[in-house]
Amino acid sequence: MKPSLQVEKLIVATSNQGKLKEIRALLEPLDIQVLSPVDIDAAHIPNVVEDGETFDDNALKKAKAFYNAFHIPALADDSGLEVDALDGAPGVYSARYAGEPSDDDANNEKLLQHLQGVPPEERNARFRCSIALVTAEDQYILAHGACEGYILEEKVGEAGFGYDPLFYVPEQGRSMAELSKEEKNKISHRYHALQHLYSKMNK
Repeated sequence: MKPSLQVEKLIVATSNQGKLKEIRALLEPLDIQVLSPVDIDAAHIPNVVEDGETFDDNALKKAKAFYNAFHIPALADDSGLEVDALDGAPGVYSARYAGEPSDDDANNEKLLQHLQGVPPEERNARFRCSIALVTAEDQYILAHGACEGYILEEKVGEAGFGYDPLFYVPEQGRSMAELSKEEKNKISHRYHALQHLYSKMNK
């Protein structure tokens, strides 16, 4: 079922501060109060095991868990990097590609190792994002977005997080980690997923 468009506040189901900042910036034009779990009750944050087979599975599982825990609309995303030369890996395992606990540097190093010898024209990749918004027990929306690019042979740039330093964006002529926050928020997979969410809510 489709949730009501009248969402005055919501909780974002993440402890990732980089992701939280991006989502807050992207939702700012809607004048929605965006809360983190720590803003409400740091002692009772659900521990959601992201064991789904797809980004949709994980996003919806997280959003439902946080809605049930805090009883306010909950937004969750699951996102990751898909590399064509690796048959779509790391995919849903992007955050823990090099094992637990999640480590951006280790993940990037493993990705570079797996792509050794792969020529530039075969390093096509995309960031993909699924967003779930749950506003009631049986009301939710799923939305999707992607950002196309390819994987560099070494890290470039200091901004962003995750795989951003290795992800080259052809339309920008730079890596994702070389973009300002404002530039990234106009092209990112989360931006496109949120735009898809807006369109579905307004139908």
